[in-house]
Amino acid sequence: MADPLFQVRNNFFLGSYNAVINEASDLDGLSDIQQIERDTYVYRSYIALGSYELVISEIRDSAATALQAVKLLAQYYADKKSKEDVLKTLSEWLGDSACNRNPTVLLVAGTIYAHEGNYPEALKACHTGLSLECMALCVQVYLKMDRVDKAESQVKAMSSTDDDATITQLSTAWLGIALGGAKVQEAQYIYQELGDKYNWTALLYNGRAVCHMKMGNWEEAEQDLIEAFNKDAKDPDTLANLVSVGLHLGKNVQRYLTQLKLKSTAPVHPAVKRLDAGEQLFTQAAAAMV
Repeated sequence: MADPLFQVRNNFFLGSYNAVINEASDLDGLSDIQQIERDTYVYRSYIALGSYELVISEIRDSAATALQAVKLLAQYYADKKSKEDVLKTLSEWLGDSACNRNPTVLLVAGTIYAHEGNYPEALKACHTGLSLECMALCVQVYLKMDRVDKAESQVKAMSSTDDDATITQLSTAWLGIALGGAKVQEAQYIYQELGDKYNWTALLYNGRAVCHMKMGNWEEAEQDLIEAFNKDAKDPDTLANLVSVGLHLGKNVQRYLTQLKLKSTAPVHPAVKRLDAGEQLFTQAAAAMV
């Protein structure tokens, strides 16, 4: 039997968030469980597009647990709830047998913990979940920890479950970039195939651009990033990568940097944190020379 949510789920993984919203609006005849899953992808797409307020206002307190988890994620990103309250809520959910098996709760918990740099708790949450998306988040966390060996084992487990799934292919590409060498070229082929098969998105252009950067092909990387920028001029990864490529090519990147630092874009993006830390060190060093 065909999966009625395949296209919605697949578009989400590809970063085609507007397509998720449009596709979901045309679905009917879904079971109650499928309706909840559809709505989680729709609201997560709005979060990815930066529409936090819409998610917070539309998801009621009486909504299903999975949707409550998505609402908490929106509140976290929008700073509408203190970090302490968010973490307290997560702790309560993960300690509740009625919630701690819900895949969306586990995914949201893993996402927030990873964003906070609490990788052990992120992995604990993700390993409890059995979905491919939870496994993919494990891959990302392991790569952040520089545990490529663990990431490789996780990707193998995903391949055993569903080697052809888009999320498995993307995880394989992330791993290939981390491994380097010939694996980077293989990762580039994955992004190429996904873009040609489905639809080129900012996410896929960024992935291929990173492959070009790893191989020292800065002009090609810039071309892909310009395509990504044309797809979504507010995408923080695109802006951060444009800054990196521009610096290597000796270009003025101030416009991209300014946009990246805007609160409406990504004030806590890792690239912003690194740049702010570098500027602070420079300021301190300059002051010491006076």
